[in-house]
Amino acid sequence: MTTALITGASAGLGAEFAKLFAADKHDLLLVARRRDRLDALAAELSAAHGVKVHVVAVDLMDPAAPKVILDEVERLGLEVGFLVNNAGFGSNGNFWELDADRERGMVEVNVTALVVLTRALLPAMVKRGSGRVLNVGSTAGFQPGPFMAGYYATKAFVNSFTEALAFELKGTGVTATVSCPGATATEFAGVAGNDKTALFKAGAMGATEVATDAYRAMHAGQTVVVHGVRNKLSAWSVGFSPRSVVTAIAASLNRRRG
Repeated sequence: MTTALITGASAGLGAEFAKLFAADKHDLLLVARRRDRLDALAAELSAAHGVKVHVVAVDLMDPAAPKVILDEVERLGLEVGFLVNNAGFGSNGNFWELDADRERGMVEVNVTALVVLTRALLPAMVKRGSGRVLNVGSTAGFQPGPFMAGYYATKAFVNSFTEALAFELKGTGVTATVSCPGATATEFAGVAGNDKTALFKAGAMGATEVATDAYRAMHAGQTVVVHGVRNKLSAWSVGFSPRSVVTAIAASLNRRRG
């Protein structure tokens, strides 16, 4: 039986993905920082669905973390048939005033870990002629994002990287899908510090709805999935609007309001 490896699995979209895979009787390798939450989720899913659930508690801000995960895959002898690169976080404010280590760490989590894990696990999938990669990008990746400059840039990388990868994988039996949520009701907004922005005050989709939509798109081999009618319209309009206008709108949505 192939295993689904999910990063950022202790809460939000990651936990929802884990529930979907477990319900379909896939074994799991769950990765996140908080072991207590991972252990609780692992026990819940094992009891409910009779699947094997392994956990790895690491902080992907640490450049050594991907190797820890890959070493555990090898030690356990797992055949990873699904890779869900879900871990990610953001920050809010003027870039030059934000914590430098945290901004570097954001790139490690949102970009570097995703690339390292994908590069390490893809060859075996291609050799078997089957596998799925699901990367969590964002509608933020379709335009620059003042006051969340680093986050928007990392998601632009994820979106672009996944689309290119999907093209390269044609005919191999392996697919790559990028999930592009807009504002979603998870811990993300509080951690990023943009829970008081116009973007989140305008309303957010539920994590279960987004994860289910992404899960179905991944199984269908869809390359890009934008969740929700409002987000689809927003993503479409970006392509037809002057870049300066798009940037100004993003700035107004990301600016914190009391």
